Amino acid sequence: MPKSIFTGAHRHLVDVLTEARKEEGVTQGDLAAKVGKDQTFISLIERSQRRVDVLEFVALARAMGADPVELFEELVRRLPKRFEI
Repeated sequence: MPKSIFTGAHRHLVDVLTEARKEEGVTQGDLAAKVGKDQTFISLIERSQRRVDVLEFVALARAMGADPVELFEELVRRLPKRFEI
């Protein structure tokens, strides 16, 4: 299994997105199709092999039926005060 190239605070972003997807009952394949991507796109994100930009974050949240602002607020709550980028 390849090692994650992103550590630390990025893990919180991945967790927020993955938990939201599962809570909404959406599969990786379904979510990928809703944003016009292949299932591996979502898999790479959830395995921390691919970063997510802010526009992708909003698109993914909306495709899951989640409020992007609420998800972002959850992410910010989980982040430590200081972290590396």
